[in-house]
Amino acid sequence: MVMVKYEVVEHDGGWAYKVGGALSETFPTHDAALKAANRAAARQTVAGNTDGIVYQDQNGRWHEELADGHDRPATRVVDGG
Repeated sequence: MVMVKYEVVEHDGGWAYKVGGALSETFPTHDAALKAANRAAARQTVAGNTDGIVYQDQNGRWHEELADGHDRPATRVVDGG
């Protein structure tokens, strides 16, 4: 099973959560970023609809895939603050 890690980090004069190389918006407090990370991690585990997705990878290439709405990852929030 895939594990998605949400890490709370200092960012741009405030706090954010990071997943892979992507950062969330900046929150004014560590607590606000931690709560947002927990909410996002919880949403990630909820089953949804099987649907087509389009995304851009870190090299700028676009991909199209069919995403199984029941194949959800495990998540973990890491408090880096």
